[in-house]
Amino acid sequence: MKLKLYAILMTYCFINATAAQMENVKSRLEIFNIETNERRLVLEEDTHFEAPNWSRDGKYLLLNSKGLLYTVDLTNPKREHLDTDFAQRCNNDHGISPDGSQIVISHHDHEGLPEDMHNYRSSRIYILPIEGGEPQMITPKTPSFWHGWSPDGKELAYVGERDGEFDIYTIDVDGGEERKITNTPGLDDGPDYSPDGQYIYYNSMASGKMEIWRMAPDGSKKEQLTDDAYSNWFPHPSPDGKGFVYIAYIQDQGSKHPAMKDVVLRYYDLKSSKIKDLCFFTGGQGTINVPSWSPDGKEFAFVTYEYLK
Repeated sequence: MKLKLYAILMTYCFINATAAQMENVKSRLEIFNIETNERRLVLEEDTHFEAPNWSRDGKYLLLNSKGLLYTVDLTNPKREHLDTDFAQRCNNDHGISPDGSQIVISHHDHEGLPEDMHNYRSSRIYILPIEGGEPQMITPKTPSFWHGWSPDGKELAYVGERDGEFDIYTIDVDGGEERKITNTPGLDDGPDYSPDGQYIYYNSMASGKMEIWRMAPDGSKKEQLTDDAYSNWFPHPSPDGKGFVYIAYIQDQGSKHPAMKDVVLRYYDLKSSKIKDLCFFTGGQGTINVPSWSPDGKEFAFVTYEYLK
């Protein structure tokens, strides 16, 4: 028990230190074209923003900054605040429903929680209309961090800490009882559904090091996909189902995914099992935490960072 409490305290201190560290950064919203291997800058600001999602109509990107959500129109790239009503402490785990009608958020909801849980442990999952409005709670249990929406729109996949262990859970989009689908010591994180709904891709410490895995949506048929010197996080399957993009830390980070580190975005080809380096930069936490592929599967969005002088 003492070890679990120590780990929670260290994680809390790390998160708060990282938040303070990220106050003095330049954020760049970028797009990578998987066909031409070219990247282009969309928006650059002397502030901290994170985790772009691509709208289903392809017209804008959704991201978070300092607890709020913003849209960025791709024809006129500037941030516009999206109303989330009382949810003013949103983190970087958010996304758009398959039919484009709703947004799921992870909001730090202190309601009914003791003061010592007014931190990352207060995160609950909510759903609100795509145009903004009052969110509806989906996961009363905390902490819960959203990461994936099933292609049929009926199920959410997320990470939850229960009894000191971070595992992956699924739940019906209308709420109800959560279903635990991983049960290994160490962190499991970043679940995202394949476009055919046959798999959930995720990152896990199950091998003793952070690698990319996949499993059936009920938690069966677990399979490790990467095995290298990097720390591998947040796999996002492409819309055509042929591969996935993920972020890799050049230096092993254990079970952490800090910001402001040397990282590379990589593409894993599912047919050949070959991995291709796409681009290197400073990033990590906030770069590509959530699904960010364009609807046509030709591009994906991500965020890079630079310390301000």
